Amino acid sequence: MSKKSKLNNDAPSSKVILDGYKGHEEVPKNVTHVRFHPSVVAVNDEAFETCKSLREVALNDGLREIGNHAFSRCISLESINIPSTVTKIGKSAFYLCNGLKEVVLNEGLQKIVEYAFYNCTALQSITIPSTLTEIGQLAFDGCTNLREVVLSEGPPGLTVIGYSAFANCKALQRISIPSTVLELEYTFYDCSSLTVVVLKDGLKKIHSSVFGNCSSLQCIAIPSTVTEIGSCAFSYCTNLRDVVLNDGVERIKSNAFQKCTSLESIILSSTISKIDAHAFWGCERLQSITIPSTITKIDNRTFVDCSDLREVVIHNEEVEIGDKAFTNCSLERFKFPSLLIRLDNIIQAGQTDIEAKMDDIPAIEWRGGELIIPAIRQEIERSWGEVETEVEVDKERLSKVEGLIAFYEIKEASTLFELALWKARIDQAEDANGDRNTYRIEVPGPVKDHILQYLR
Repeated sequence: MSKKSKLNNDAPSSKVILDGYKGHEEVPKNVTHVRFHPSVVAVNDEAFETCKSLREVALNDGLREIGNHAFSRCISLESINIPSTVTKIGKSAFYLCNGLKEVVLNEGLQKIVEYAFYNCTALQSITIPSTLTEIGQLAFDGCTNLREVVLSEGPPGLTVIGYSAFANCKALQRISIPSTVLELEYTFYDCSSLTVVVLKDGLKKIHSSVFGNCSSLQCIAIPSTVTEIGSCAFSYCTNLRDVVLNDGVERIKSNAFQKCTSLESIILSSTISKIDAHAFWGCERLQSITIPSTITKIDNRTFVDCSDLREVVIHNEEVEIGDKAFTNCSLERFKFPSLLIRLDNIIQAGQTDIEAKMDDIPAIEWRGGELIIPAIRQEIERSWGEVETEVEVDKERLSKVEGLIAFYEIKEASTLFELALWKARIDQAEDANGDRNTYRIEVPGPVKDHILQYLR
């Protein structure tokens, strides 16, 4: 027996007590109770690893660090109070302590390293102190009974929540992310009971699979500071009905909302410039989608298997629509609000003969306050034997509408050009009181024809 601590051999056989532990003694694997000496400043790496009978630990004030694997696989340990002097909990410090029900983290703690409480399946709640700035990757992954997590705003404030830090916390019901956190990745993957998520301004990127498989999540508001929604960020959120994308989001990456089978509609923010392939794959109840003018390309198979999708509103008629972007959709029509605005401007300028020519283009609707181009459908048998329905805008009719509008815009522009030249000559004339018609100038007919022939 070491002289530095007292091992109580007089205790009943069910208890092996290490009292006044100073940090360097050999620890018997059957130890059940440990009380630390006031002089200890660190729990050494692996000090109590696999002490499967360890039930109670009394850590001393003055302790600064809990080392890597210090208490890992202590399956009988039920509670731990981390003193306020501790600033760091090391890697896998309480790894697989699946009997651990209560953890008290006090102000002063600054860092919880990766895997620190991994698979502590009995843990039910955790409150993160305001002094903590970093939660390492997989720190609480697999804490399947963790129902409550309180993350403080600080100061100084939590800035890092590592990869998969709370993944597979299947009992977690709500979470509020502090405004000091900048990025998230796989953070709450497969938290199947998560219903309420509060994201605050300050967050910049929602990386891959952050809320993937969160099947109870019903609504989400993306703050204006977020610029990117990563791959599979909300994939298989099968109860997600309401998504608010505030201006600020620039890119939605592949499979971001894959199989969000309850999502019925979404209005994309005006700052989005790119939607990647499969972003909304399998959103079966999605009925309409509005594509802002900032988007120049809809990637391949972006809306594949959106079986209820009937309407797409496109604010940029020059948008490039990728192959099979709307495969297996019930899409019937495309709306082009910007084309209607241009058409109305032509009519208001007096070029009313365009109306009859628009009416001559079959299957085009434009008089009811909307300009609608029909969709065309074609069944294609794939190499793997499946039959898919390819759906796309009727490009021939769209081209006719665009050409007709552009023709009249150039025609109107040439008239305005003539008037501008006329006014310029009057302004330059010495005697502006003369006959104004003597100063009139026309764009020569051949010039007009040369311009307009490309649009006929």
